[in-house]
Amino acid sequence: MTAAQPAPLTGLRVLDLATLFAGPMAATLLGDFGAEVIKIEHPRKPDPSRGHGPSKDGIGLWWKMLGRNKRTVTLDLSRPGGRATLLRLAATADVIVENFRPGTLEKWDLGWPELSAVNPRLVLARVTGFGQFGPSAHRPGFGTLAEAMSGFAAITGEPDAPPTLPPFGLADAIAGLTTAYAVMTALAARDRTGEGQVVDLALIEPILAVLGPQPLWYDQLGHVQPRTGNRSPNNAPRGVYRTADGTWVAVSTSAQSVAERVMRLVGRPELIDEPWFATGADRARHADVLDEAVGSWIAGRTRADVLAAFEKAEAAVAPVQDVRDVMTDPQYQALNTITTVDDPELGPLRMQNVLFRLSATPGAIRWAGRPHGADTDEVLTEVGLTETDLKELRTEGVL
Repeated sequence: MTAAQPAPLTGLRVLDLATLFAGPMAATLLGDFGAEVIKIEHPRKPDPSRGHGPSKDGIGLWWKMLGRNKRTVTLDLSRPGGRATLLRLAATADVIVENFRPGTLEKWDLGWPELSAVNPRLVLARVTGFGQFGPSAHRPGFGTLAEAMSGFAAITGEPDAPPTLPPFGLADAIAGLTTAYAVMTALAARDRTGEGQVVDLALIEPILAVLGPQPLWYDQLGHVQPRTGNRSPNNAPRGVYRTADGTWVAVSTSAQSVAERVMRLVGRPELIDEPWFATGADRARHADVLDEAVGSWIAGRTRADVLAAFEKAEAAVAPVQDVRDVMTDPQYQALNTITTVDDPELGPLRMQNVLFRLSATPGAIRWAGRPHGADTDEVLTEVGLTETDLKELRTEGVL
């Protein structure tokens, strides 16, 4: 990145007041492409993500990724000095991301009227479990509840097994991506109107959006999608298949031409001539026959041989990889998807790179997550606080 080509969000200032995952992830995504992100945490109760999951030398590793490209400040917003300091920061900011329960900022006299009064161009992104209004708005909300309420868990798992929740923060991640998009949309509107606005994002909505046309199907046909395990109601063969060396591969035949190539590859070209083979939905109704044909062929070969044969046949296949495979996968290596970040606390760290590549103004990971409150004095001095002010705020327990 050169001085002539700064990152695309350079000059954008974001205050990250959120905790755990969806809100902070949105701020991370903005920081990855040049936004100045200031992470504000309670002085005695840091963001719980610092202690989430495995740690090394007492330092949470998840935070190193979630906190990257952020300066860290401590501030107790519930105290008068904290309120006044946040308003000073808000006057200099473009975006605030928060995920308190509805009414919390208002309880501290830090609601939209107060924030927009000091900065009419501000965008306030409010990320909650259920949104800012409605019968569930004031309930505690987490991604797990969104995964259950949205219908995701109901369609995930084997037909004769219980609904299945994902073993990672799926709803939070989708909401984080959506929040970053919502913020950029609000900023685009600000470019035209000169005024900021409030983004109201509920965890239960973005995950429902990515589930596809299920509400439409139900509305028009009364259709309720069942659990089908790895099978799809829209095409077959589709699923994971065990190889001769005990590994697994995933096969997809979403395109009719690919389905035909697969059947020729596995030595069952006669199935292509069956009347039911002509559409994905009809093929899905004969998944037992197709899975047996594909599965038995794959079972007799090593994963390397299967992948090579599918590639030669221009059929869609991928190895089922765990994180060990991901770290050495040649395609990920070519894309630099896993990159190395030098960290003063832990040394070189490998983590996911920025989310996409821009040819002229790329993003970058400038640093990994910093210690709690590491930049408090520097940031607050920049907005006019003196050493005496900082000392008084510390005495009051604000910092």
